[in-house]
Amino acid sequence: MAWGKKKGSARQEPVFDLSSSLSGLRLSVQDRIGPPDEKLIKPKADAAKKADAKKPAGKSPKKPKSKPRGRISAAIFKLFYWGAVTAIWGVIAVVGLLIYVGAHLPAIQSLEIPKRPPTIQIVGFDGSVLATRGEQAGTNIALKDVPPYLPKAFIAIEDRRFYDHYGVDPIGIARAAAANIAHRGVSQGGSTLTQQLAKNLFLTQERTLQRKLQEVELALWLERKHSKSEILELYLNRVYFGSGAYGVEAAAQRYFGKSAKNVTLAEAAMLAGLVKSPSRLAPNRNPEGAENRAKTVLGAMADAGFITPAQAQVASANPSGTVKPSGAGTINYVADWIGEVLDDLVGQIDRSIIVETSIDPKLQSVAEAAIIDELAAKSVKFNVSQGALVAMTPDGAVRAMVGGRNYADSQFNRAVTAKRQPGSAFKPFVYLTALEAGLTPDTIRQDAPIDVKGWRPENYSHEYFGAVTLTQALAMSLNTVAVRLGLEVGAKSVVRTAHRLGIASKLDANASIALGTSGVSLVELVGAYAPFANGGLGTAPHVVEKIRTADGNKVLYDRPQDAPAQVIEPRYVAMMNSMMQETLISGTARKAEIPGWTAAGKTGTSQDFRDAWFIGFTSKLVTGVWLGNDDNAPTKKATGGGLPVEVWTRFMRTAHQGQTPLPLPGAGQTGAGIATVAQVGSRGDPGLLQQGTAQQGYASQPGYAASGPGGSNYQQAPSPPIPVNGGGRSAPQRAQTTRPEAAGGLDGWLVERLFGR
Repeated sequence: MAWGKKKGSARQEPVFDLSSSLSGLRLSVQDRIGPPDEKLIKPKADAAKKADAKKPAGKSPKKPKSKPRGRISAAIFKLFYWGAVTAIWGVIAVVGLLIYVGAHLPAIQSLEIPKRPPTIQIVGFDGSVLATRGEQAGTNIALKDVPPYLPKAFIAIEDRRFYDHYGVDPIGIARAAAANIAHRGVSQGGSTLTQQLAKNLFLTQERTLQRKLQEVELALWLERKHSKSEILELYLNRVYFGSGAYGVEAAAQRYFGKSAKNVTLAEAAMLAGLVKSPSRLAPNRNPEGAENRAKTVLGAMADAGFITPAQAQVASANPSGTVKPSGAGTINYVADWIGEVLDDLVGQIDRSIIVETSIDPKLQSVAEAAIIDELAAKSVKFNVSQGALVAMTPDGAVRAMVGGRNYADSQFNRAVTAKRQPGSAFKPFVYLTALEAGLTPDTIRQDAPIDVKGWRPENYSHEYFGAVTLTQALAMSLNTVAVRLGLEVGAKSVVRTAHRLGIASKLDANASIALGTSGVSLVELVGAYAPFANGGLGTAPHVVEKIRTADGNKVLYDRPQDAPAQVIEPRYVAMMNSMMQETLISGTARKAEIPGWTAAGKTGTSQDFRDAWFIGFTSKLVTGVWLGNDDNAPTKKATGGGLPVEVWTRFMRTAHQGQTPLPLPGAGQTGAGIATVAQVGSRGDPGLLQQGTAQQGYASQPGYAASGPGGSNYQQAPSPPIPVNGGGRSAPQRAQTTRPEAAGGLDGWLVERLFGR
């Protein structure tokens, strides 16, 4: 027995038997971390099924109740959520679009009512208004000063809800959209008067979405800045009415010859109807369309209650007639010409101006009537469709200009822009060059066949008259003599003479230049004849005398009065005038006569009778006439001595009525050669000359320089040839020779009667 131990008590040690004490400890599937193991779940599932099988039959397990209200609430929540998201993004998109459109609006400093567009008023030398150019705008007119039915007409047809919207009319837009869909096209517009005003003031006329959105923004801005009355007044004073008229005052003056304060109900309706399509419905161009549109406006006014049906019926039954606006007719050719030179005279026009011109309104009317009447009577007979006339004083001031027979049909200015071959009307420059080289009007030259390297200009009658004086040759327009003179003095000398006198067009320095084969304009040819009428002083054709602001406070241009240069010596002026006088006495322009006045000039007819010219002058006026066809088609034997002389004579006789006759410079001082013209004329008709036949290769030949004044020994000088296509010739080149007009004599009289010359 051990010491310290009690009797009967023994030490018991714990025993750990895992197999027994932890035998009931197990982990279920739910106690495991991670996805359940199907192999472990399956036994429990099978056990559950067995337990269910042991339950009494007829008792089914209770199913959990569904929650429909929860599902509906979730759907509503989703709808609200996505709707809110869409709305937010929509607002962001609209704001972004407005910012983008606003960024492309005009600069903020320009968003104010702009000044009226500048106008150009053209007046004659007597102060009368001839035409208006630019955007014609009448004076501003107050809303209270016009008849009440005038603004109501615009509201009725353009924006009946004008006083009910704030610049943009959604109802009107919807109504217009519905109407356009129903008609499968654009039948109505949804723009308000404010939108139209915004477009007219600040925007272009392009049809784009961006421009439309800008229009909406500006319309809202205008409604915020101005009252309805102010907007309506601005609209009436700025809207376009066609024919260059801006504002009701300008339109009333243009179409009815009265102020907008005095328009009738029918006239007010017609003005309101123009806004839809001002160019197409302008009453001066389409009176029937304008009248029908006015009836539509009257019906709209009656529907809106602005007028009674009886008033609409009376106004429809008595439509307003239009008046002929000032500046109509051929004066528009002058106005266009002025418009072309204004930039050179005063630069950019930023204010309304008045242009004082040298045009005589009475002479302009006479010139217009002379061209139109002559063509109306004889255009079919001679196959001539167009004509032009320029009349100027000897110092170059244009008194009348006609650029065509009908400005409405064709705005092409044949007096300024067209360049045609002058034919024999160019010969005075050849003869002047010969006189300056030492020849005289009595100098003899041979009228005989000539061959210049295959080019053979001939007399039309195949007759030649041997030795003739220069006076005779010019009066009868002998081609062979003109060519000989051109070769004698040199083509380059002839070109220099023409340029010195005022011809600005490019001239080909070849042998055929003596027959006027290089194109020139009528105005420059007339200007080049002016030195013969003024004693040899150089002139520049001009029509603008002074330009001033419309208020008269400032003169922008005043034509300088510089002393002209002497371009022809007086003795040669005297010689040339005496020679060209003979053209009217016994030569190709015998019909050109002004009782009591001394006149001189030269006719011209290009190849195949394509162009007919006459340039004639007195000490008072220099006038040129051209007749022909725009397509360069040949006429039926229309010559310079025929129709152009008749037009010239009619115009010049009227222009000289009541004037004291004055002689031409040097007229009568040199009469040599005049007596022999009739003698040569009695031998036949040397004035009608036939074209030479150009050989293949060249139609024009080099010029020649004379060995001495009046000499006959020629020395060839090189000059570039002009090629032709075999026997035929291209338009500018085939007229290398010209066919002048009949001179005096029995044969000349016979040809004149046969061909109406």
